[in-house]
Amino acid sequence: MMAKTQASSLSGGNPDVSVTDYSRLSVDEDENVRDAMSEEGEGHGDREKQAGRVSKPSRFRIFAKLHRFWLDHLDSVPLSTKLVACMLVLLTVGTFGISLTIRQLVSNYLVEKTDAQLRDQAQLVYSNVDLLSNRDGKNENIGPNEYFMQLRDTENNIVSTPLVPVLRDNLLSEPVLPPNGSMGNVKYDKPFTAPARVRTLNAAVKSDKRTIQLAQAPWRVLALEGRERGPDGNSVVRMTVYIGVSMADQIDIINTLTRYSILVSIVIVMVGAIVATLIIQRTLLPLKRIEKTAAKIAAGDLSQRVHAAPENTEVGSLAASLNAMLARIEFSFCEQQKTTEKMKRFVSDASHELRTPLATIHGYSELYRMQRGLPGDLERADESIGHIEASSQRMTELVEDLLSLARLDEGRGIDINQRVDLTQLLTDAVDDLHALDAERGIQQGRLKLNVKDGRNSGYLAFIEGQFPEVTLTGDASRLRQVITNIVGNIHRYTPVGSPVEVGLSVMPASITPESLQHLPVDKQSLRYFLEFVEVGQSMHVGTNYAVFSFVDHGPGVPVERQSQIFERFYTADSSRARQKGGTGLGMSIAQSVVQAHRGFIDAATTRNGGGLTLTVVLPIALDERDETGEQPAMKTFEHSVSKKATRQGRQGIWPRRDKAR
Repeated sequence: MMAKTQASSLSGGNPDVSVTDYSRLSVDEDENVRDAMSEEGEGHGDREKQAGRVSKPSRFRIFAKLHRFWLDHLDSVPLSTKLVACMLVLLTVGTFGISLTIRQLVSNYLVEKTDAQLRDQAQLVYSNVDLLSNRDGKNENIGPNEYFMQLRDTENNIVSTPLVPVLRDNLLSEPVLPPNGSMGNVKYDKPFTAPARVRTLNAAVKSDKRTIQLAQAPWRVLALEGRERGPDGNSVVRMTVYIGVSMADQIDIINTLTRYSILVSIVIVMVGAIVATLIIQRTLLPLKRIEKTAAKIAAGDLSQRVHAAPENTEVGSLAASLNAMLARIEFSFCEQQKTTEKMKRFVSDASHELRTPLATIHGYSELYRMQRGLPGDLERADESIGHIEASSQRMTELVEDLLSLARLDEGRGIDINQRVDLTQLLTDAVDDLHALDAERGIQQGRLKLNVKDGRNSGYLAFIEGQFPEVTLTGDASRLRQVITNIVGNIHRYTPVGSPVEVGLSVMPASITPESLQHLPVDKQSLRYFLEFVEVGQSMHVGTNYAVFSFVDHGPGVPVERQSQIFERFYTADSSRARQKGGTGLGMSIAQSVVQAHRGFIDAATTRNGGGLTLTVVLPIALDERDETGEQPAMKTFEHSVSKKATRQGRQGIWPRRDKAR
């Protein structure tokens, strides 16, 4: 009934026009419009066909262009702006949805409360209708009255309207009920909403806007079936009682709640926008730093790094990945620079080393030709030929060493699958050193790891005695060449009679040969290896390594140049006179051979008495690796020690690799 009444009021009070009529008219109009559009489309299509054009592809192109246009503009918007906009949209939609939901729930609750009030108070109002009605004929209620009541007989004809609330300025408001003699769609005991009909008792008095709004508020009406005794006291008269109460208070509460909700929603959206802006800017600040760091790196500063952040966050994970990538790029770039510099220095040194014997050969050949035919030319010819022969031998040794290095770099010229008696090789080296210098004191024995004790780091201690029996897999001739080159350097660069200690031992270490092979040649790497040895000995796991060292007590090599002795053509004599012989390639060949055996060679200052200590580490067996190329039960220990070394490096114990470079 309420729906029909509202539709009737919208149609100007004409009951012949209903919502169904409007829908039918709208459908008819839509069909007429579609017919007209189809006729126009057919005519337009004929014109397009005549012009050789098709309309649909052109429309699709327009839509595609618009789509690209909006996407291009959207892509040009900064990320922070997009995030703030999304937050504003979410906050707006959320507050609007919450406000609308609360408004609807409160409205339903107030309607249910009004219905309950009507049911509870209906009998009381009906019983006291005389007390609440107007008695003095002056249209004034005795006592407060908020209820409307109308009585109808069994034929639904209006009998009386005993209760009609009178507002200020003699303004009356009453619900619009079904017409006289009809109940319409109204059902007993089922409340319904009815619009209000407003009239005044005194046209000369003008009401204010507030009173008019209260009078125009709809009514909530309840129809009840009533019975009362007739005049004779026996008969029962049936009637219909309409009791209603105005919904002005409920509407006022809903409107007030709506205004407060809108105000609070605006405040929430504004505060949310400010907080979202601050949080998003703070969150995106590391990305700004990454951008600045990338710009500095693009300018050529490869040492720049992204500020670290917790790796459990996306930015922290990105920063860690970028730093790892930048470190690898910097390392590769530095290695490339080092390789380029080494190549340039190698070409220069090789040219210099080859030029000396060639110049000697050329000079003595010219001298021989100039002195030919002079008295005593035979003796001078023999002297020239001797110098030419010595220079050619030196040049031959140099070319052979270069050829050996080239083959080792290519992985050729070496067979590491032989069984090598390392003890015998070192014993022969001791005998050779005795033969070269009979006055030199040579001691042989074992090596023992002395673990670090507070301030002092771990080191290898020499214990005099017999060599242990050690056999490993490798190339016997190449390993003999390594030992021979070391012995030759000791004989060549240490004073006659200076003592030498040669130690050999087998030590387990929790590091794989592949990792050991790539350690840089410096004293920190030897300490790093000894950390793995300490773990391997304490846990009784790891790969067994043969460790031997040659300790001399000569002049030694400065610490800053100890890693350079393995460079090609390195010589402590800046004049390159080579007065003590040698080509400057012996230690380079030794390093290449050791690395080909997946080993490690190190040069350090002798702990007691000065001099130089050369330490060589070789894996006992090269075939004790799993499918990944690592020893069983090795990854965990190597990882733990590497983390420990990294932590010590951060604390300043280990120097950073990038600074070392």
